[in-house]
Amino acid sequence: MTITFDHRDAGTSEDRWRSIRPWRDAAPLDTDIDALVVLAAHPDDETLGAAGFIALAAARGIPVTVIVATDGDASHPASPTFPARALARARRLEVAAALDMLAPGAALIFLGVADGALRERRSRLSTLLAGMLGAVAADHDPARVLVAATWRGDGHRDHRVLGEVAAEVARDRGARFVEYPIWMWHWGDPDEPEAIAADRWLTLPLDPHTTALKRRALSVHTTQIRPLSPAPGDEAVLHPGMRAHFERDVEVFVGPPTEGGATGSLRAAVAEPAGGDRESTPAAHFDDFYARHDDPWGFETRWYEQRKRDLLIAALPRPRAVRALEIGCATGILTARLAERCDALVAVDVADEAVRRARKRLGERAHVDVRRAALPAQWPTGSFDLIVLSEVGYYWSPRDRRTALERIDRSLTRDGVLVTCHWRHPVAEYPATGDEVHQDILEAGFVSTLARHEEEDFVLEVLVREGTGSVARESGVIA
Repeated sequence: MTITFDHRDAGTSEDRWRSIRPWRDAAPLDTDIDALVVLAAHPDDETLGAAGFIALAAARGIPVTVIVATDGDASHPASPTFPARALARARRLEVAAALDMLAPGAALIFLGVADGALRERRSRLSTLLAGMLGAVAADHDPARVLVAATWRGDGHRDHRVLGEVAAEVARDRGARFVEYPIWMWHWGDPDEPEAIAADRWLTLPLDPHTTALKRRALSVHTTQIRPLSPAPGDEAVLHPGMRAHFERDVEVFVGPPTEGGATGSLRAAVAEPAGGDRESTPAAHFDDFYARHDDPWGFETRWYEQRKRDLLIAALPRPRAVRALEIGCATGILTARLAERCDALVAVDVADEAVRRARKRLGERAHVDVRRAALPAQWPTGSFDLIVLSEVGYYWSPRDRRTALERIDRSLTRDGVLVTCHWRHPVAEYPATGDEVHQDILEAGFVSTLARHEEEDFVLEVLVREGTGSVARESGVIA
């Protein structure tokens, strides 16, 4: 099972967690240590999951080191007001202020790995952590050094990768290791202990002073708990219901699997096909998204989306297509523009509600066929001289991307054009990045680049079969 969640959902309430209290019989966390190393995937993970532990360790004179893997600058990928670089700076300042409050003098290290790209930088991450943990262990008995990292079963890719690498490094160094959940409190069900590894929980009760100190430290992370601005895309990442999970008077950690056992519920929570081939985003994810949003992704209202559509339409190298295929038509805004340039157009989407809205928008245009299909499995028959793949490829697993590219190759005519456009910033829940999708297409070898438009936010490419010339050459301007 792959965990899919939306941080904007209400999630499991803290009242429900408190009423069931599945941690009530958990063993206490052993805090008899000589050094504490807390690893965070993003600035605020350490405060959310382990601020109490950090504060208690510091109060006892135990050296504390906090290592933050990314700057968390992808927390607001659609922000119209806060550039990623500014957000990264702000989040570094926030975690520094929070740590100074919890453990004055603690070591704070930023690795600066791209947010959402820990899987792609896994080898470098392992090398960096090994060196840093080795430096800490050099001053202490490794068996009395405790490493705490984000839980591998948290349903967030960066959390998983950091937890996996940290577990390997801690084991190799002979250090003790625990994990702390973040998003599990949001999507988890306290009545299903196997799915949330409750059989391996360790608890750390917090006294009133430490609980209050943690709450103050949480309030420092303003870029996450408050909107960046009133504009769409700047909403708070951690709504009050989510923050309530971290204001309780106990912290919960996940210990290692029982002796002789497999990782059990850990693997059930984040099951990923061999070779890192993550599953494609399920259709239910899109059905739920459309049910919650009248204007998904801001297609109707955002200048960013309007401009991107204008650029895509302007990039079409021919005035008309004979028969075109649009993969992932969503609510049909781009479809309507493409329909003006095609004799026939097949537009498909996996979500029923998207298809309904697109059909309503397109009205009685007889040359447009809007249909529901789960691509790449349900591929339309026939050939196409134009295929548009916009903001879809990163939802597919590597296996499904390979299948899709094979079917695009088979259905694209000899003089066909493939136009593809994708968001470039990593999104933890997606199996791939936009850049990875475009790289896969080029490496498939059946098309080459006629035109490429690249910005910080997205990349747009016009790809053609071998032998197809420039627009000027094809239209007779030059020989």
